[in-house]
Amino acid sequence: MNEFFQRLNLPEFRAGLEAWADTHVLAVDNAVQAALILLALLLGRLLGPKLRKAIAAATAGRARHAGVHDFVDRLAALSTPIVILLFLWIAVEAGAQTALFGHRLTQIAASLAAAWVAIRLVSGFIGNDLLARSVAWIAWILAALVAVGLFDATVVLLDSVGMTFGKVRISLLSLAKGIVALGILLWITSVLSKALERRIGRAESLTPSVQVLIAKIIKIVLVVLAFLIAIGSLGIDLTALTVFGGALGIGVGIGLQKVVSNLVSGLLLLMDKSIKPNDVIAVGGTYGWVASLGARYAAVRTRDGVEYLIPNEELITQRVENWSHSDSAVRLLIPVGISYRSDVRHAIGLCCEAAAAVDRVLADPAPRCLLRGFGDSSVDLEIRIWIDDPAEGRSNVISEVLLRVWDLFHEHGIEIPFPQRDLHLKSSDIPLPAAPSGQAA
Repeated sequence: MNEFFQRLNLPEFRAGLEAWADTHVLAVDNAVQAALILLALLLGRLLGPKLRKAIAAATAGRARHAGVHDFVDRLAALSTPIVILLFLWIAVEAGAQTALFGHRLTQIAASLAAAWVAIRLVSGFIGNDLLARSVAWIAWILAALVAVGLFDATVVLLDSVGMTFGKVRISLLSLAKGIVALGILLWITSVLSKALERRIGRAESLTPSVQVLIAKIIKIVLVVLAFLIAIGSLGIDLTALTVFGGALGIGVGIGLQKVVSNLVSGLLLLMDKSIKPNDVIAVGGTYGWVASLGARYAAVRTRDGVEYLIPNEELITQRVENWSHSDSAVRLLIPVGISYRSDVRHAIGLCCEAAAAVDRVLADPAPRCLLRGFGDSSVDLEIRIWIDDPAEGRSNVISEVLLRVWDLFHEHGIEIPFPQRDLHLKSSDIPLPAAPSGQAA
């Protein structure tokens, strides 16, 4: 910090500031130019909204391409700065062509206005609004420093403030360069990852899970490279990160074991394709279809609309029923009981007829009904049907089959029995106690 004040030389800086004020601020030409700048701001305030309405009315329904329409909208939003810029350009030309007043201040103001308009138009192509505003302000500040001739002095000032860590010196200038470089690299990373993800999504030879895996790996690699390049721009030796990597490995082994386990499990699920988005699975008493596969968990949505977030590790270590892993067709078993007095062969035919009449039941393989055994109260039958849309639910199709079985059984006199129990009373030789005296037996 003492080095900073020694380089700054406050008395010399103050004397230079006073000389600059006497030469520029208190001059008549500068007062005239300041008045012109204020007039430009006033005209922009008055005429900007009118210009915006005129642009909107002139381009309404004519810009068919979405990109052109967005550009026109951004241009209309900058109508006020555009009016200010046009008037400042006129003032600069008037000052340059006549000897009535100078044009240094108006030229600086015109440069700043032009830089602002150009930067806002270019930053509009950045999808993230916060990043777009940050880039716009940083670029405009740099343009302002260049326009007023203070860029070199600012660079020297920022470079003079810093700290030394071993053989590495980090100044405000290098830190600012690193932040700007990181922002630019992250933006480039975002653009590249989205473009590659769209390109990978169009590859028909890759399954959806492999597409997600490749997209995630590319994004992670690009982000890591962006951070490494940004750190390298600070002058830090990347080999020093080996110590940090070792400490990180110990931390992962002790405290982040579950997190890393879920991340690795998610990659394994994407690689072996055992569970994919839209698969119908049952795990830990939860039955539903996989809505999405994340880095740490899989979102499983049930028929009730409840979404369960199941850690990826559980999908690897536990037993999972995947109803649509290799084939979406699944078989459902429906038990039915009939009375011993009913015609079993006729009942079997009616069960197959009832199942075949349901729309969701597949015709191939055809529904079947088997005699499973002789129960205590009924003859036990079992209807076996196949469906190819388990994501639509099982209970609803079973209910529809049973309703049709009920109707057909009633039409053809097939009886569905109640539970029956036979009670046998054995005679006993134990004498009953005599009734007390004075009471009727």
